[in-house]
Parts: sequence; structure tokens; C-alpha cells
Amino acid sequence: MLRFAETAESIAGTSGKLAKTGMVADYLRSLPVSEAAIAAIFLSGRPFPSYSEATLQVGGALLWRVIADLSGKSEAQLSEIYRRHGDAGGVAAEALERNAAPNVTSSASTASAALSLAEVQGAFAEIAAARGSAPKAALLQRLLARAVPLEGKYIVKIVSGDLRIGLKEGLVEEGIARAFDAPLEEVKRANMLLGDLGKTLLLASSQELAEAHLRLFHPIDFMLASPVESTEEAVSYFDDAAVEDKYDGIRAQAHVGGGEVRFFSRTRDEITESFPELPPALAGLLKDAVLDGEIVAWSAEGRALPFSRLQQRLGRKRVSGRLLREVPVAYLVFDVIYADGQPLFERPLRERKQILEELLALPRSKPVTTLQGQSTFAFDEAIDDAKTDVIRAPVAIAHTPGDLEQLFLAARNRGNEGLMIKDLDSLYTPGRRGKSWLKMKRELATLDVVVTAVEYGHGKRIGVLSDYTFAVWDGERPVNIGKAYSGLTDAEIAEMTTWFLAHTIADHGMRLEVEPKIVLEVAFNNMMRSRRHESGYALRFPRIVRLRTDKPAAEADTLETVKEIFDRQDQR
Repeated sequence: MLRFAETAESIAGTSGKLAKTGMVADYLRSLPVSEAAIAAIFLSGRPFPSYSEATLQVGGALLWRVIADLSGKSEAQLSEIYRRHGDAGGVAAEALERNAAPNVTSSASTASAALSLAEVQGAFAEIAAARGSAPKAALLQRLLARAVPLEGKYIVKIVSGDLRIGLKEGLVEEGIARAFDAPLEEVKRANMLLGDLGKTLLLASSQELAEAHLRLFHPIDFMLASPVESTEEAVSYFDDAAVEDKYDGIRAQAHVGGGEVRFFSRTRDEITESFPELPPALAGLLKDAVLDGEIVAWSAEGRALPFSRLQQRLGRKRVSGRLLREVPVAYLVFDVIYADGQPLFERPLRERKQILEELLALPRSKPVTTLQGQSTFAFDEAIDDAKTDVIRAPVAIAHTPGDLEQLFLAARNRGNEGLMIKDLDSLYTPGRRGKSWLKMKRELATLDVVVTAVEYGHGKRIGVLSDYTFAVWDGERPVNIGKAYSGLTDAEIAEMTTWFLAHTIADHGMRLEVEPKIVLEVAFNNMMRSRRHESGYALRFPRIVRLRTDKPAAEADTLETVKEIFDRQDQR
């Protein structure tokens, strides 16, 4: 583990992707293959492979308590250390200085009791399996007690999911390719299918990457869309566009096989139990499949309802009959990425649409002739059975800005967010945000941001954390851009107060710094340059549109997006 920590420290101090990748390759090549497989997972900042359903369930408060108990330092002392380092790993390294064995300063002088990568991985598995904060804290404390400060620093970083060494998963993939002379695209494909950098490394080391197969019931990354501001901009990227409504729901991946159906969100969390009426609707498929779509609250008139209705269904382990009746849902399917044992990522969208139509064999809309004489499905045709749980998402074909404008206004009149505009020749690229898929949303600008600090409210909100400071990503660093007070319900504020208290990394009395993991969608009227915020920008009249529990923090918007919005605003 010490060599891992030293390598990570060197990577953090190195600029340039090529140099970082070279260091990863040299390190992985120097290890026995079984250890290199563990190191690859840890270098991605995770304790377990991404496909794994195991989670440590160790929040900031528990981590803070363990460090305090081991170091004997007070809350004030730890807060002072945190202000110097800015993350829990740095706090652990300094606070646990007393744990350093006098003769253990480098990998060249490790003692026989030195932690191995396998031991750390085993300890993580024990922590994940433990039930309750006290057993988890005891196991983590036992692990950190054996660690020298630098090891402790990176153990804590992995536990908190915040490695911060400028090394994204793509660079680890490049390191594996270089270490074992494997084609990079084959490494990426194997990792995409397996969701396991360790297994990918093992296959690369034996030149067996072609043996990688998609794991049913282990979600993969979703293909992402880039925002556009106008219909003119949208048609500039490709000639023929498949156009769908952009629904205000939960993006969901459905895995179907062997009579079993499970749904997963963008954060790879299983959400099947929140929507018990959906699996039976797909259980009758004749072929195994992985579908991509949107779960929406669904009205008796056959229209999508606002997200606020759907929120009542989220996170429930048991959905009552009353809630099933009051908030019915539908799964609007718009893509298929695996069918009958074959991955479809490298098939163009036009082919995937045809396969999806044949697979579902559920014609929910009537074929009509629409824009430019293209045969498609009408958005405005009433769906025959409004209570149908699985619906093939209607699609139109557009060629001109006028086509898109017509479809955009119709989508907004239906109460949907806007449009998804897709290149019919596009391949499915998991986890990537290119210009093959575009999204055009409501005219009021919004950003997806991460909460970095919270404050106790006043008046009727005294005792709850209701004032949120939020940030966008500048590389791997969150930079604040605004603060919002309104938009969430009292119940949501109470729920988030509990979460923030459990994930606090610095307590300044009325103001708490928290782990940047909660994503909010924030609307605003316009944007200004500002010296007040680290981002250099400020939002005018920001308000919280909703909690984005379906979205991982890493997918929040970036400073680059902020600059693009500001520039477009300035041009207008």
C-alpha cells in the first residue's frame, strides 16, 4: 500500500496527461498481475469495481470521528488542519503523524507488517459488509491504525471517493494499455462491458481482451448529450436528426434476462423496488436485453407529469397500493444497447431504433407521415392504453431549424423540458458527452451544480440546513458560483439536513462544509462576472429547480460550460 501511496503522490505532483499515464503504466507493470488489478481499481478512486453493488457507507462524519479518535486531536484542531489541506486525506496524513513507524519512510524500507493492497481490499470488503456505524468505525480505525501517514492519506481518499490526483478512469485505461501493449480501444471496450478495471487489466495482461462480455444486471455508463441554445446551432452538427421529447423524469437502464428485470439509475443504483409495476411489463421479452429510457410520472391522459410527482416514488423500499394509484409511472424506451447476446454499441442509431421496435413489439403510437415526408410516430397521437407501463418513445425526423422549432414548441406545450436531438448515424458511446446527441431545454438557463457548504436557516427554518452554497467543476476541483435558499420543500430540506450532518467535513458553527456529492439543478435569470466566488462568475436570482438524486456528482456542469453560457448571453 505504501508504494501505491507514493505513486499516487507522485502522480498528483505531475502535470501533463502523458506523464501521468506513463507513471501509471510503469507502476502497474512493476507489480504482480494480481496486485496490479487491485491497484488499477484503487487508482480510479474506488474501493470496488464500478460494477460492484458493494458500498462502504462511510460518510464524512464517521470518517472525521475515526480520525479524531486515532489522532487524539480536537474538533478545532482537525478543522484547522482541514483548512490547510482541503480534503479528508490531507487531514488524515497530518493528524495521524504519530502512527508513523520510525523506520518506515519509503517503500525501500517497508517492515514485515506493512499493509498490502490485498489486505486493504479485504478490509474494505469487511467494512462494506458491516452493519451499523459503530462496527464500520471500528474496522476502519483498525485499518488506519496499521497505516503510516501517507498510506492513511490515500486510504481515506479512496474511502471518501475523492482521490484528487488528476487521474480520471480514462487515464488508468491508457496506463493499462501501455503497461501490457494492448490496443487502447480494446481496453476501453472491455472496461465498458465489464465495469471492472481489475478484470480488464487481467485480460490485457494475457492478451484476452476480446473475451470481455457485457454483464447483465451490472449497469454501464449512459450516453450523454451536449446542450445547445438554438435550433440553428442544433442542425449545424448533422443533417438528419431523430427528435424526441426531453422528459422530466429519471434516466434508467433496464436489464432483462432469464425472466428477471432490474432497473438502474445514472448513479448505477438499483431502483427496481421504487417502480414494482415496471418489471412485469418487460419480463415477457423473448430476448435478453439492456434498454435505455426515462421513467416518468404518467397521467391518465397519456402525458408525462412534472418531476415533483415522480419524487414521491423515489427511494422507497415498499410502494403502497395508494401511491401506485396516485402516481402511476411509465418507462419511455428510446434505445437498446444489448440484445440477444450481442452488444449494439457500434451499431448506428437508425439500426438500434429498428431493433428496439422489433424487440418491444409494442406499437403504442400510430404510424403517420410527418416532417419532410418521413414515416415516424406522431407525438400528438393519443396512446391507446394510457396505463401502459412500457412505451416506445415517439420520434420525429427533422432537417431544418423550422422543423425543430415546431417540435420544441409542441414539446413545451406538452409540459416536457424540451427536445433530445440525435444523429441517426451515431454510435452509443457510454459515459461520453459529444455532439452526436444534443439537448435543447427550457429557455430559462439551468446548471447542474454540487453543494459545497450549507448554513442553518432562520425563522421557521431554524435548526435545519436550508441555505446552500453550490459549485461547478474546474477539473476535479469544485469552484463556488452561487447560493440559493428556495426551491425545495420542507420535507426535502429536513431529509437533506440529515444527509449533510452525516457528510460534514468542516464545522464552522452556523456554516458547514460538506462533501461535494449532492447535485442540484439551479435556474437563474442571467450570469455576471464576480470576484466574490472562486469561479469568477455569479448567478443572478438563482433558485433550486430540484434535487438531482439521479445524477452522480462527477456529471455536474463544469466551469467551461459556465463560460460558454456567459459568452452566449453576452453575444445576445
